[in-house]
Formats: sequence, C-alpha cells, structure tokens
Amino acid sequence: MQFQNDFNGLIQIYTGNGKGKTTASLGLLLRAYGHGFPIAIIQFMKTEDTGEIKAIKELKIAESYSFGIKGFIDRENPKETDKIEAQKALKKAEELMTSGRFNFLILDEINCAIYFNLIKESDVHELLDKKPSNCEIILTGRCCTESLIKRADLVTEMKEIKHPWKECQMNAREGTEY
Repeated sequence: MQFQNDFNGLIQIYTGNGKGKTTASLGLLLRAYGHGFPIAIIQFMKTEDTGEIKAIKELKIAESYSFGIKGFIDRENPKETDKIEAQKALKKAEELMTSGRFNFLILDEINCAIYFNLIKESDVHELLDKKPSNCEIILTGRCCTESLIKRADLVTEMKEIKHPWKECQMNAREGTEY
C-alpha cells in the first residue's frame, strides 16, 4: 500500500443504536484497500477473536490492534483493566495517526469507550487536533457525543427498527454479530 500525501482526509462517525457501525467502517476499509490506501484499525473494548479481525489478519489488508478483555463492562463501575486497555488503544491511535504511514484509521467502538467512562471525550478531541490533513479518521460506536458529532465531517446514525435479540431473545451469532 502506498501512502498518499495529497489525500484530503476527513472525520467520519458511524453511531446509533442499530446494527452495522463496525460493518460500515469495514466496507470503507475494503474500498480504501481496493484503491491502494494504507489502513489501520484499532478496536476499543474488543479482543482479537472477532471475525473481522481474523479476516483482516489473514488477508493482510490492514494493520489491526484490539484492546479489551473478555466480558461485559459495568458503565457505573468499570474495571481498572478496562480503563488501562482503552488508554492503550488511545495511545496506539495517536502513534499510528501521527506516524505518516496511514491514510485511513478506524477507531472502532471509541464512542462506547467514552460512554463507558474508559477514556475522556476531551482526550479524543485532543487526538483529533493532531490529525494530519491526509488521514481519514473513522469513529464508531453507540452514544457518540454531540461535540464529536459537530466536529465530524460525515455522520451516519444507524437506527434499529427490529432486531432478533429483542424479538426472540436471540444471542449474538458468530459470523453476523462478531
């Protein structure tokens, strides 16, 4: 992949309570890869055992990093290990974004990391302040803050109309939800 200096990078957000935020960012990843752009994805609050990361690593279409531990996070009382992992992800995001190696950087579930009090919204704004003009930044996750929405160039809200998790008490399925 060839880094392109003349690329005009924007800030994109995929948020909302509907399914498809990570999936939309991965569609963008495939499109960018098809045009030869170097890409990295950093997953907040996830482990490397998701299907998308397994495929990205096998196909070697992007650098990927996952920061999280198995299990659920208590928003009111997050574990210190969850906070540490999210801080590592934020640090890695800054390192990759400012390295001059990537035109696309996906920060998967970063909005949730803010919502779950694992990282500060102000730290994300500070990160975006350092964004090179030739780097596209994609933020995903539910509960995106208004100030990040205002700052972004493109915002898409996924709206849930119907989901089998609620209708049938169905659990997350391998290959579709993870």
